[in-house]
Amino acid sequence: MLELKPIHLDAVPAALEKAERYRLLNQPAEAESICRDVLAVDPRNAEAQAMLVLALTDQFGDRHGASLDAALAEVRQLGDGYERAYHTGLVYERWAKAQAGRAAPHHAPLGWLREALRHYEQAQGAAPKGNDEAILRWNACVRLMRRIEQASGHDAAHVTAGRREPPLD
Repeated sequence: MLELKPIHLDAVPAALEKAERYRLLNQPAEAESICRDVLAVDPRNAEAQAMLVLALTDQFGDRHGASLDAALAEVRQLGDGYERAYHTGLVYERWAKAQAGRAAPHHAPLGWLREALRHYEQAQGAAPKGNDEAILRWNACVRLMRRIEQASGHDAAHVTAGRREPPLD
């Protein structure tokens, strides 16, 4: 079996730039691979950890994409409480959007979006002053939930969060 080759520690900054470019080019599997290479030589690299989570969530909905559990496992590696809460919210938000793209009922993503909101609220409480990223994501989720409610006739306030299947009424 072929062995992976480690990158040099001084190549980490350039590798992370390349990973970001691959994400922007909608090639998340390549970005994931680079992040894993960085983490193999610099296991506590916060930028690589966060980008790995994003690269995994970019693959939600792909035929051979990442799973919800795989992304959540990587979030747990993030060292900062704010980062963990914020990225957990992102994972659930992106999972909800991936579920919305499938042939599931229109209201299926509502439970996942409620879970995202719960984590964004935690992140907002732990956010550094001047960092409103969690509020921006909260508002985007609420707007999406309103659109889903209008399309499906379901009230998002009555959907239970955190289910492993699409929510049922």
